Amino acid sequence: MKNTVRVLFFLAILSMLYYLFHEHIEGGLLGYTSIIITLSVVFIGFVIFLENRHPSQTLTWLVVLGSFPLIGFIFYLLFGRNHSKEKMFREKYLLDKQTFLKIEGDIDYSIVERVEEMAPDEKKLFFLAQKLGNSPISFRTETRILTNGEETFKEIIHALKQATHHIHLEYYIVRHDQIGSKLKDILISKVREGVKVRFLYDAVGSWMLSKGYIKEMRTAGIEMIPFGPVHIPFLNNKFNFRNHRKIIVIDGSIGFVGGLNIGDEYLGWSRHFGHWRDTHLWIRGEAVRSLQLIFLQDWYYMTGKSLLTAEYLSPLLIENDHGGVQLIAGGPDNEWSVIKNIFFSMITSAKKSVWIASPYFIPDEDIFSAIKIAALSGIDVKLLVPNKPDKRIVFHASRSYFPALLEAGVKIYEYEKGFMHSKLMIVDDSIASIGTSNMDMRSFHLNFEVNAFLYHTRSTKNLARQFELDLQDASLLNLEEFKKRHLGYRLMESLSRLLSPFL
Repeated sequence: MKNTVRVLFFLAILSMLYYLFHEHIEGGLLGYTSIIITLSVVFIGFVIFLENRHPSQTLTWLVVLGSFPLIGFIFYLLFGRNHSKEKMFREKYLLDKQTFLKIEGDIDYSIVERVEEMAPDEKKLFFLAQKLGNSPISFRTETRILTNGEETFKEIIHALKQATHHIHLEYYIVRHDQIGSKLKDILISKVREGVKVRFLYDAVGSWMLSKGYIKEMRTAGIEMIPFGPVHIPFLNNKFNFRNHRKIIVIDGSIGFVGGLNIGDEYLGWSRHFGHWRDTHLWIRGEAVRSLQLIFLQDWYYMTGKSLLTAEYLSPLLIENDHGGVQLIAGGPDNEWSVIKNIFFSMITSAKKSVWIASPYFIPDEDIFSAIKIAALSGIDVKLLVPNKPDKRIVFHASRSYFPALLEAGVKIYEYEKGFMHSKLMIVDDSIASIGTSNMDMRSFHLNFEVNAFLYHTRSTKNLARQFELDLQDASLLNLEEFKKRHLGYRLMESLSRLLSPFL
C-alpha cells in the first residue's frame, strides 16, 4: 500500500508540473494565481507524504489535491493540518495528566476488593481506561439514565434551580431558541442569588449563537467563554479540533453528560426530524469530581485561570452496592486515542454481545475489523443507526461500511421513529459506555469528547432495556435487499467514504 502511495505521489507531482508549465504560464494574473496555487498544492502534497500518515489518509489527500487543486488546497487549510496536533496540545495533555494524577491518583484501598471481584477481561478494560484516561473508577457514585430531551432537560432545570455555590457548563452547540432562552433565564437568576456560573461553548459548533445572547449572559455576571475561537478560519490551525463535550456540574456533586446539546431540536421540536431519540446520564457522587476536573482543565486551557480548590473538588460520596463509574476524557491532546482504544478493548473482550448505537458511524480500520471479527466469532453484534440523514455525506459514508458488516453477521437496524442521536455501547449486558463520542474518526482523533464507562450498574441494565425498545422502532437491514440499492446511491457512498478521513 505504501509503495502505491509513493507512486501516486510522484505521478501527482509530475501531472501538476505539466499542468503548471503548459497551461498557465501565459495566463496573466490568473495564470500567476494558478501557479501559486499549484505550487502550494505540490508543497502540501510533499508535506503530507513526509508525515507518514495512515496510507488511506495519504492516498485520499493526494487524490483530492491532484483532482481538485483549488478545492483540495482550501480543504487542507481547513481540515488537513493534523500533523501539528500533538505539538499543539502537548502542553495541555501533560498538564491535564499531571493534574488528574495529583488529585485522583492516590490509591483508595477500599475499592481494591471491588476491582478484584471483576472478571479478568473487565479488570483489563478498567486498568486500560485508567492508564490511558488517568481517571479512577468510583464505587461511590449513583447514576441514572435520562431518555430523550423532555426527561433530560426537566432534570437539568430542576438541578440548576437547586444550585447554591456554582454551575459549570460545557457544550458543543448552544442555540438562542426556546430551551436556550429558558436555560439563560435560569442561569441569570442563579447569578443574582450569588451562584457562580461558568460557561464554555465551542466557537464553531455554536457559531450561530447570537451576540445578544452572549452579551446578556456576560452582562448578568456569567463568565461565558468560547472554546477554540476562530478569527481567520483559513489561517487558524485549530479550526479542525472542536470541543464536542456536553458537561454540566452543579455544586461539585451533581453532573450531566451525554448526547444532548442545548437546542429545541433535542426536544423533538424540529419540523424536519420530529422525534429526537437521545440518551443522557445523570451522575451524583464521587465520579462527578472527574467530570469537574475535565471542565476545570478545559477552563484553564482557555482562560489561564486555575480553580483546583477544595470548594470545587469535594463531591458527595454515595455508598452503593452496585457497580462502578469511570469518566474518561478523549481528544486530540491525547496521543493514545483513548476512547477509541477503550471501545476496541470492549469489542474484542465481548463474550456474548456487542450493541452499538451511533448517529455517525465511520469507524477506522481497527474498530471496523474488531466489529467484523466479533460477529464472525458468533458474538451477537447489533448496530443501531438513523434511517435518515442530518449530514448527508456522513450518512452515505456510514452506509458504505454496511455490506461488509452484514456479510460478517452484524445485525444493522435503521431507526425509523425520528432521528437517532444516542451514543452508546453495551457489552455482555454488564459494561456500557455513554457519552459524547460517536463511532467515527472525528470523535476518535479530532474532537474533545467525554464518556462515562459503567461497570455492572443499574444504569447498564437500563441502557440494555432501552436499546431493545429502540429496536422495535427500527427496521433490520437485509443483505440481499441492501445490495439492490440504486447505483447512484452506491456511487455516493463510495465517494463519501473516500472523504471519510475528513469527516
